[in-house]
This record gives sequence, structure tokens and C-alpha cells, in this order.
Amino acid sequence: MGRALAADVRSIFNSESLPIATQKLAAAVEKYSTIALRLAAWMEENIQEGFTVFAFPETIRQRLRTSNLCEIINRQIKRRTRVASIFPNEASCLRLVSAILMELSDDWESSNAYLNPQFLR
Repeated sequence: MGRALAADVRSIFNSESLPIATQKLAAAVEKYSTIALRLAAWMEENIQEGFTVFAFPETIRQRLRTSNLCEIINRQIKRRTRVASIFPNEASCLRLVSAILMELSDDWESSNAYLNPQFLR
């Protein structure tokens, strides 16, 4: 199920437009509602937050879709969550990961030109 789920999510975010992505999300939610109800509910509630990328020009969306950015984020999360190793509950893990993501966001917004439109021309 993991590879199929990854392919479905990738397909949603690789859509040409927001309406197509919304249709693909609805199909994925329906598909997983029969075999993984909690996952389907999570997808329906949270994946739409990522649809903000469709407001950007295609050149920026291409950079957001590459795996380099995701790999950097995943490495940082893995490095810091290994220190804690065991979380007492889901909320404590979410707090740590949220703090990591906010720190990375602050760093990128203030010092990194990775998504700066003037460098994408």
C-alpha cells in the first residue's frame, strides 16, 4: 500500500491545475476510505493545505516538486527525532516536527534564495 499511496499523492501534486488536483484528491480519498479510513480522513483534511503551490508560477512549482527540498527536510527531521527516539504520544512528536519545520522556514525566508523569483528567470 505504501508505494501505491506515494504514487497517488505524487500524482495529485503533479497535476496541471488546482481543479484537476482536487479531483484526484477526491478519488484518492474514496479509494482509501474502504481500506484505511483514518488515512482517508487525514488526506481529506490536510492535503488541501498543500494546494497553495498551485498559486505559484510553473517555474517555482517545478522547484517545489523536486526531491532535494524534501530530502533536506526529511534529513533534518530524522536527525532531530532520533535524539528523542521514543515519544510519549502523537502530540509530542507533532510539536517537535512543527518546531523543526518552523525553524527551517525562518532560515529559508531570511537567507536562502532557492525560491526567490529574481533567480528563476
